[in-house]
Amino acid sequence: MTMIRVLLAEDDAVMREYLARALEKAGYDVRSVDRGTAAIPLLESERFDLLLTDIVMPEMDGIELAQKAAVMAPEMQVMFITGFAAVTLKAGEAMPQAKVLSKPFHLRDLVNEVDRMFEKSSATERS
Repeated sequence: MTMIRVLLAEDDAVMREYLARALEKAGYDVRSVDRGTAAIPLLESERFDLLLTDIVMPEMDGIELAQKAAVMAPEMQVMFITGFAAVTLKAGEAMPQAKVLSKPFHLRDLVNEVDRMFEKSSATERS
């Protein structure tokens, strides 16, 4: 089975490092960038199974990034992370199929949510 690839867009360096490390420990292949605009070239050149993006970022917010990503890679799952309740609602309206995880959250909760997103696909790949 191939490793599930995650593209992480998070402008907070410490948070980005924590999230990437937690996902890598759980067996995911993670590429991380510090803003949405840096994610676009990776989406053009590589395949990812999940876009994990903060919503509030400079240059391009996570919602705009997810909308562009949905056009470039329609099969890719999307999960937003945010500390702002108001943008959670906006994200849900813009991308109703996306999962939203509100900060603060425990790293284990993040890994569990990502695991849950891919349980179905990994079960079908094995059969």
